[in-house]
Amino acid sequence: MFLNLNLFFNLLFFQPLSLPATHLLLLPQQYYYYHILSWPQLLQVAEASNGDIVGYVLAKVEDEEAAAAAAGGANGASAPEIHGHITSLAVARTHRKLGLASRLMDATHTAMGSVFGARYASLHVRVSNRAAFHLYSKTLGYQIRGVEEKYYADGEDAFDMRKPIDKVARATV
Repeated sequence: MFLNLNLFFNLLFFQPLSLPATHLLLLPQQYYYYHILSWPQLLQVAEASNGDIVGYVLAKVEDEEAAAAAAGGANGASAPEIHGHITSLAVARTHRKLGLASRLMDATHTAMGSVFGARYASLHVRVSNRAAFHLYSKTLGYQIRGVEEKYYADGEDAFDMRKPIDKVARATV
């Protein structure tokens, strides 16, 4: 049986005060505000029909020239390659396996391309997080670019993953 998610969920602009308290404890509140003020077009939340926030995506846009300058070097490219980066994706356990994460990510990918002209999206995922890795690689089409050793504060490695942004989404820029 097909489940029409439009009847149950709304994708809305991100509002940090409506996030579940557990998510606000994971990152400093300033971190959310920085994303909201810098890239409001990329911030998505999913709201259940009863008004509960059941998922969100935090994302940003970077260009390789600016990243290289911040690191103290130059990338040698004639023009910066703008790309999006998924900072955080979360869906409440009660609402997983409904396609909500895919819808949030698709909306964010579309905005990355159409608003900012991003050529690809990147993200990091714990090597031990098999469910997230499956979502990113099998469902959303991300590919492993490399492994960032000791990326997380607890010393765990992360997969560095990328996905090309559809040319159609970039055509409106």
